[in-house]
Amino acid sequence: MTTSPLDASQPVVSRIIAAVAHQRVLAFASLVVLLIGFSIASPNFMQTSNMIAILQATSVNGVLAIAVTLVIITGGIDLSVGTMMTFCAVITGVVLTYAGLPLFLGVIAAVLTGALCGLCSGSFVAKMAIPPFIATLGMMLILKGLSLVISGTRPIYFNDTPGFSEISRGSLIGEVFPALPIPNGVLILFLVAGVAAYILNRTVLGRYCFALGSNEESVRLSGVNTDRWKIAIYALSGAIVGIAGLLIASRLNSAQPALGLGYELEAIAAVVIGGTSLSGGRGSILGSLIGALIMAVLTNGLRVLSVAQEWQTVVTGAIIILAVYADMMRRKKGS
Repeated sequence: MTTSPLDASQPVVSRIIAAVAHQRVLAFASLVVLLIGFSIASPNFMQTSNMIAILQATSVNGVLAIAVTLVIITGGIDLSVGTMMTFCAVITGVVLTYAGLPLFLGVIAAVLTGALCGLCSGSFVAKMAIPPFIATLGMMLILKGLSLVISGTRPIYFNDTPGFSEISRGSLIGEVFPALPIPNGVLILFLVAGVAAYILNRTVLGRYCFALGSNEESVRLSGVNTDRWKIAIYALSGAIVGIAGLLIASRLNSAQPALGLGYELEAIAAVVIGGTSLSGGRGSILGSLIGALIMAVLTNGLRVLSVAQEWQTVVTGAIIILAVYADMMRRKKGS
């Protein structure tokens, strides 16, 4: 009786989930410490409006972190998610503002554009055997240039698209419970997280995601078309980035073609802080969400304390280095 690679990978997935649980607890504890520390340092930090601002900021970075999580678990990396998000926003602007098409078509265009970009990146990695770092770096530059070309280097505004700003800034919960004006963007983040977690932990695609990151060669020798699954994962990640593009365009009520660079670093930092290993094979959506919240709380707290923008950037860079170093230490202990 033969054992399929998926059956063989199930115990591995169980061990992976157990391994990241401890890191999730540590990340959550760090989040609580940050919240308490900033609350003590400034009485303005825990105000309802500031908490909503943190959640609003987390909605975009959190969705990007979810997209990056899927790719990193396979042992890859995607440096293009920031400019891909911008490109999806620009395409949405072309569909809604330039072409004057209905809102739902703009939403579909953003998601399909992201999926197509992810498909291209996945094909570069799987079919052309280009290292993910180089393939997505090239994609980052391509999409940055296309965003500027298509938009004419000018922002595209959505003032004539009724309901577009409500995608991110509206509040369905606030209409029912005025004391809880939680933005729709946060609801979308949790919805995306729930769907991604289900795919990652309950579907064939998710199990192959872990299997590819754990031992891709073994999966290939089992007769699995690893290229097809890898491309599918990159395409799914791109579709999620398209949702992030919608959220940031809705929040700004415009598509800013020069925006995007730097978002990929914060997303990757959030993913690593949440316990996903850069070497692949280990990670969780919940951990990445916690990591995204940590990054948002840290940035917001420094701003509330009137720390200069340049020092906020220094702190963000230091957090990225520490997160990668912590991941290296975890791998050494696990080896």
